[in-house]
Amino acid sequence: MTSSASASPLGFEALAQTTPTELRTNPSDADLQAVIGVAYRQIFGQDHIMDSERLVSAESLLKQGHISVRDFVRALVLSDLYKQKFFYNVPQVRFIELNFKHLLGRAPYDQTEISDHVNLYIQQGYDTEINSYIDSAEYRENFGEQIVPAYRGFATQRNQKTVGFVRMFQLYRGYASSDRARANNKKGCLTTELARNTATPIRTPGFGKELQGTTGGKREKLYRIRVTQSASGQTPQIRRSLQEYLVTYEQLSSTLQRLNQRGNRVVNITSA
Repeated sequence: MTSSASASPLGFEALAQTTPTELRTNPSDADLQAVIGVAYRQIFGQDHIMDSERLVSAESLLKQGHISVRDFVRALVLSDLYKQKFFYNVPQVRFIELNFKHLLGRAPYDQTEISDHVNLYIQQGYDTEINSYIDSAEYRENFGEQIVPAYRGFATQRNQKTVGFVRMFQLYRGYASSDRARANNKKGCLTTELARNTATPIRTPGFGKELQGTTGGKREKLYRIRVTQSASGQTPQIRRSLQEYLVTYEQLSSTLQRLNQRGNRVVNITSA
């Protein structure tokens, strides 16, 4: 996992400090409610679930010890509620992306994974497609029977490809962001990247600023650009604080052009 100093600007600080939620032996009512709540948030991608929509029967079976957390997760994803939110009105590739995110806690690595799941759904149907994640060795190794699936695409783990870290940012839009917000996309978030076998660079407000814990040290000299936003002649002048950007030498020219187009005034440029 990247350092906490890098997790904050990248936007997954809340996940960097979270431990997996596990249902232990002889749980209290509070423990059960916590597990159920986390499971709903994970499987339904932070989308709000009304009391009338909850799977009361599955919750009861879990509380009575008749099913495991893994089977409770299975019940949630096989439900009509999940289909209504992430299947019926969602492109197939997007549906598969969300299955990876919700059930395995990561993004698809390549086009082969997407193609395999598309074919599985076409040939054997919805239930088989869903069960292929929950019954996989990957799911069992990471979550077992009693751990709620969690986002692990930001961590360094055995058998996890490095590109998964970058791809996860295409699917993750912040701890409180609902997956329903992008449910009506005409295609999946990773469609182009997977087809071309490329990865979108991770960008932070500091443009060229190195991310601690993700690089091996400084490779290029950095420059600090201090700017203010110029006041428009049609509006009252507003006092604005200085903004700073850290960029490499190669990014210096393009960054200055971009800032100038935005109407920013460069105060000075210094070595970082």
